[in-house]
Amino acid sequence: MLPAVNRMRRSSDFASVVRTGARSRSGALVVHQSLDLGGSAPLIGFVVGKGVGGSVQRHRVTRRLRAQVARRLDLLPVGSGTVVRALPSAAVLSSGELGSGLDKALARLAGRP
Repeated sequence: MLPAVNRMRRSSDFASVVRTGARSRSGALVVHQSLDLGGSAPLIGFVVGKGVGGSVQRHRVTRRLRAQVARRLDLLPVGSGTVVRALPSAAVLSSGELGSGLDKALARLAGRP
């Protein structure tokens, strides 16, 4: 479970991260990250659209992503904002495959200037 302090709730935070942050795609995931969101903890948000599938499939993907991100919270910079967007192909991936894609995307973002 993702701690409450790390949950991105405001739509303005989502918009800011997606518009101004760096982006990295890996498989069925696109990860947007902005380092200047502020705060004492990294904020995480998820975007799983209707293209992924019905309500049950979307919520399943969101739960799997939330669990994978919770395991990697220590890799995220303090005060950063991260939005994980699932593409339609994410519906058929296992939790391990989603975690692998997340690792690759976060590694690319960590290596940026």
